[in-house]
Amino acid sequence: MSLEQLLTRLKMEHLQASLDSLCEHASKQDLNYREFLEQALAQEWGGRHQKGLESRLKQARLPWIKTLEQFDFSFQPSIDHKIVRDLAGLGFVERGENVVLLGPPGVGKTHLAVALAVKAAEAGHRVLFMTLDRLVSTLMRARQENRLDRQLQQLTYPKVLVLDEMGYLPMTREEASLFFRLINRRYERASTILTSNKSFMDWGEIFGDQVIATAILDRLLHHSTTLNIKGESYRLKDKRRAGLVTTPTPKENDTPQEPESVPMKEHG
Repeated sequence: MSLEQLLTRLKMEHLQASLDSLCEHASKQDLNYREFLEQALAQEWGGRHQKGLESRLKQARLPWIKTLEQFDFSFQPSIDHKIVRDLAGLGFVERGENVVLLGPPGVGKTHLAVALAVKAAEAGHRVLFMTLDRLVSTLMRARQENRLDRQLQQLTYPKVLVLDEMGYLPMTREEASLFFRLINRRYERASTILTSNKSFMDWGEIFGDQVIATAILDRLLHHSTTLNIKGESYRLKDKRRAGLVTTPTPKENDTPQEPESVPMKEHG
């Protein structure tokens, strides 16, 4: 059996595609057998990892690809860099903990949420991004079509679920109940990253029921990190500098009234 046939049967397509160049490089560098084998296997693994990452990012349905390196922390000094670095280590994903990003529109909540989701995808985790409006529509349609349990199970599979734009639209009691069922299923099993422009004390209005809001917060915040971003909108900063807008910078009392950062609570 030829080398090409062996690579085909072993499904080493990435190594097969670059075998000639690897052999040439090995000859020029006078690599021994072990060094060549290491480089050959690294080539195959790298190709598989990249293909898997591209597949996970496609399945995640992210609105765009943003990284933590692209985030302008100098523009948002209220963010604790240490907490973000800890989150980037993905320990919260391994522990099934949550992340809540609070703040007015345009301060970078979605950017941070997407960047953490990209980190999780790079680490091999299954990720899914949804706006809250789309989530609620999906759950309501599933209930109407008598497949709610299956839909809830599918939304439990992602190791990281990003829910964006909590608070822009109020929910009916039925919608809030469905949202609670999802949060309850994911509780201590998988991580949820949630962004909201509303403080926790306003969530009773969002869900239309203080009891349901309290139950959701109890499970969402039991093991979680909360970042309260206080600052100017990224989307308005350049226009403001150019004198195109004169909207005042949000005041401190206009932002959610939780602490700037709440560290993860210990299990137990």
